[in-house]
Amino acid sequence: MLLQTRPPDPGTATHDRIYRTLRQQIMHGELPPGQALTVRGLAKAHGVSMTPAREALRRLAAEGALTLSSSGRVTTPDLTNERLEELATLRALIETELASRALPRAHFALIERLQAINMANAEAAVKRDAVAYIRTNLEFHRMLYLRAQAPAMLAVAETVWLQLGPTMRAVYSRIVRSEPPQHHRMILAALKAGDEPALRLAIRADVTQGLRHLIA
Repeated sequence: MLLQTRPPDPGTATHDRIYRTLRQQIMHGELPPGQALTVRGLAKAHGVSMTPAREALRRLAAEGALTLSSSGRVTTPDLTNERLEELATLRALIETELASRALPRAHFALIERLQAINMANAEAAVKRDAVAYIRTNLEFHRMLYLRAQAPAMLAVAETVWLQLGPTMRAVYSRIVRSEPPQHHRMILAALKAGDEPALRLAIRADVTQGLRHLIA
């Protein structure tokens, strides 16, 4: 007997599309910290009904990408210094482990790809394009961490990136950069050498130095 499969729910597909689009915007700093979002406004912007827009906001709030107040007001995170320090510690712990696990699988093609992403990051820095800078910076890290083959750990790292996105945009917009982070070069050198202690040190330095700029 053949099992009949249900056709995909159009409402679910719409909700998922809105969720992914908004999630990317938040992670890449396209929205400032403390930006209010409404179900009605999101639905209008995407040309959909309020139900999928509401579900997308709820899902993002559950991930920590949005803050939901007791009154029901939804905003992007506006982080305190204490919260920033906590998230910096999490990044240092999780991302050094991801990099360490990725090292044995860091083949030459991966290193070449990371170098290309770093060049794009440098171009964004020269243009002072904060969103592109954040996007390529996270792409550099994510490309490496995918080789760790630790999806649960990577999901936690992305949740931290989500919470930091709006604040990173606000601060990096004020910082004059003409080149990508110097620690990216250290990461690439450690990967080429197969040097795990140096790689862990470079990742930790890259993460902590970047977040130090976020703390007022």
